[in-house]
Amino acid sequence: MTDTPESSGTPDSPPAAPQQPTPPQQIPAQPPYPYPYPPGPYAGGYPPPPPQPYSGYGGYTAPPTGPKNGLGIASLVIAILALVSSFSVAGGVILGIVAVAIGFAGRGRAKKGEANNGGVALAGIILGFVSIIVGLAFIAVWVGVFNQVGGGDYIDCLQKAGQDQTKIQQCADEFRQNVESRFSVTLTPAP
Repeated sequence: MTDTPESSGTPDSPPAAPQQPTPPQQIPAQPPYPYPYPPGPYAGGYPPPPPQPYSGYGGYTAPPTGPKNGLGIASLVIAILALVSSFSVAGGVILGIVAVAIGFAGRGRAKKGEANNGGVALAGIILGFVSIIVGLAFIAVWVGVFNQVGGGDYIDCLQKAGQDQTKIQQCADEFRQNVESRFSVTLTPAP
């Protein structure tokens, strides 16, 4: 055995220095990430969207859409128009029937879950029925007023006149005089 200064245990020689670990290799710095979120396990930092349900015919079903509230809204709008125009003979009744029909269709959509405005459709149905009732009442009023001023006589006169323009004008003049005398109004301005 030869004595080496490192291995000799002589007091003159200093003890061997402990082995220094080698420094780890330096990883080159990456350029800064250009987006506000650092890269993660997913592109852009967000997980991928969930898969679409399979339709069975080689494709995917369309994503769900919003509620179909058009019929309920249309029913309410038409019912309001019917109520406003219920003083006319056809306005309240015809538009009211349309509003009720569309309202029931909108209510059916709401029950199926396709729409979320069942209350609006119900309001259209109710206002549609009210406008039908008011329209029928106004029809009765108009028929009563028409008969009071001699409307039935006017229609009979027109039927007897046929195509003779002078007799038709004479019937119209008699009807106008009946209305003026009954309501104390002047339908034609005096010259």
